[in-house]
Amino acid sequence: MKLALIGAGRIGKVHAATIADHPEVALAAIADFHHPAAEALAAQYGSRAMDVEAIMDDETIDAVLIASSTPTHADYLEQAARAGKAILCEKPIALDLTRTREALQVLEANPVICALGFNRRHDPQFSALKASLDAGRIGALETLTIISRDPAPPPSDYVAASGGLFRDMTIHDFDTARWLLDEAVTHVYASGSCLIDPGIGDAGDIDTAMITLTTASGRLCHINNSRRACYGYDQRIEAFGSAGMLQAQNESETRLRFTGEPGQVEETPKWFFLERYATAFRHEIDDFFRAWRDDDTPLAGAQDGLAALMLAEAAERSLREGRCVALTEIH
Repeated sequence: MKLALIGAGRIGKVHAATIADHPEVALAAIADFHHPAAEALAAQYGSRAMDVEAIMDDETIDAVLIASSTPTHADYLEQAARAGKAILCEKPIALDLTRTREALQVLEANPVICALGFNRRHDPQFSALKASLDAGRIGALETLTIISRDPAPPPSDYVAASGGLFRDMTIHDFDTARWLLDEAVTHVYASGSCLIDPGIGDAGDIDTAMITLTTASGRLCHINNSRRACYGYDQRIEAFGSAGMLQAQNESETRLRFTGEPGQVEETPKWFFLERYATAFRHEIDDFFRAWRDDDTPLAGAQDGLAALMLAEAAERSLREGRCVALTEIH
């Protein structure tokens, strides 16, 4: 696969390194609105800097990975679909449902492989938990708990353009919940506060949230979010069922535990998503390549992006109106 990368910022650099290490994928080109950034990253990996339009017109380029700023995702996705290129797009496709649905209509009219960057589906621990659930290891799933806490809050200017906690951060947890519950969510109830950074509150957002999802059969999922965890990136899942429980734990450098007279001591979790999900990013590229090669469905696709955004919309309405929101209310 000859893959072009759109976006040379923080997440673009992660993807560039992952693509460069893949034996079946070539980093064909890099584009960024700040051309010197694209040139520098291209030089680092022996690629070339190109404009987005040139990438779309280049018939030798098979696919694009969209890792640019969120407001550009839908436009680039549509351009790539019309150009017949396979697409891996970072989440979300857009910050609102109308623009997301417009992009999906373009995909329907121009069918190409389109994967969405819900990288947590590709994490080895979470994948093993999902496989155990599907195999019935804990019987019927009854409750699901997802803990997701960042090590430190982002700058206020980032928050103002992010779409808010539910669209920017919790959207990963919404997708993980949908994937593990494997059943339609019918109701959402969200509570939230600004407890960490007053600047986030001044930007009209929250930094702490608890959300309850209810499925058609009555399964319950609790999502616990915080923009601050002084000990590192807190990423845990507990699945409780009729015949047992599964738990995915935090990752540390070696996962070594010391036991002695002072007690038990474990390493702190990896600091942030770049370290915690490094393997997941590699597996995400593997899955995208496989889907392209085999003309198959990727593990997470554009419709999953729409479904997660609908949950984010429901959570925001629930927080604003102080009530449980049915998914049938979200259009």
